[in-house]
Amino acid sequence: MSEAEASGKAPARRLGRGLSALLGEVERDVPVSEDGNEAGAGGSGSEGPRSVRSIEIARIAPHPDQPRRHFDEEALSELADSIRERGVIQPIIVRPVGNGHYQIVAGERRWRASQKAQLHQIPAIVRDFTEAETLEIALVENIQREDLNPIEEAQAYRRLIDQFHHSQDALARIVGKSRSHIANLMRLLDLPEPVQDLVMSGALSMGHGRALIGSPNCAALAKDIATKGLSVRETERLVRQAREGRSAPRASTSDRGGRDPDLVAMEQHLSDLLGLRVGINHEGGKGSLTLQYSSLEQLDMICQKLTGGGF
Repeated sequence: MSEAEASGKAPARRLGRGLSALLGEVERDVPVSEDGNEAGAGGSGSEGPRSVRSIEIARIAPHPDQPRRHFDEEALSELADSIRERGVIQPIIVRPVGNGHYQIVAGERRWRASQKAQLHQIPAIVRDFTEAETLEIALVENIQREDLNPIEEAQAYRRLIDQFHHSQDALARIVGKSRSHIANLMRLLDLPEPVQDLVMSGALSMGHGRALIGSPNCAALAKDIATKGLSVRETERLVRQAREGRSAPRASTSDRGGRDPDLVAMEQHLSDLLGLRVGINHEGGKGSLTLQYSSLEQLDMICQKLTGGGF
């Protein structure tokens, strides 16, 4: 118990709302019994929602709408080797679904690697979450670990908006990114499916995908760009030529404005990676890099990235 809790005073608001804060602030936590059902308050032998227990892997299943769809098999094998040697260091988070079975809220990669390591049980924390909370937490965990590709992230945002009626502003607060970043990501879902597949596989970046939105012969152009390994700037030029039916490139707005187009491209690339507005001021071999945030959640995200999550 913290000093603030012991004194009866409300604890000071912590900076931002990272995954640990999201897990700790949900008000629907209730003790659960060993069979995965809610236990009566004060019942003997019941475990609190934050206690770690060992659960049979066979009684745990992944969430069907987990944002992350692609798991690198080589990375899973490496994690499985580590688990064989050292065990599962960080418990997964599950929720009870009745009849002694559980559904993964966070930690599916560890669960899959534990299966590869031929473990029969895995340490887990059982929490009682709604569908919306489960998706929120899975989304935040994967984003903080940088495990989602842009299409998976966009699809998770779309489901939270369509099914659970979250606004883009609310999502920005949850994940600690700008509203414009979320809007730009969701626009990727307007791309043809073959182009989305290229973004999902990493053959094209978010910047490539955004440049291709609404372009003529989008799928064929995207395949050509991926095959040739063209940069985002080259992609923008090709898309502009395709739209105008011109063979000669025309200078972009940033070129005509006198700014170095490579710096403009770098700003956009960093903005896509961080989900924040980035500015680069370079002159005479030196300059400054600015990151603009609009909430404490976004500042918290910046601090975690700069310190490797140890802030």
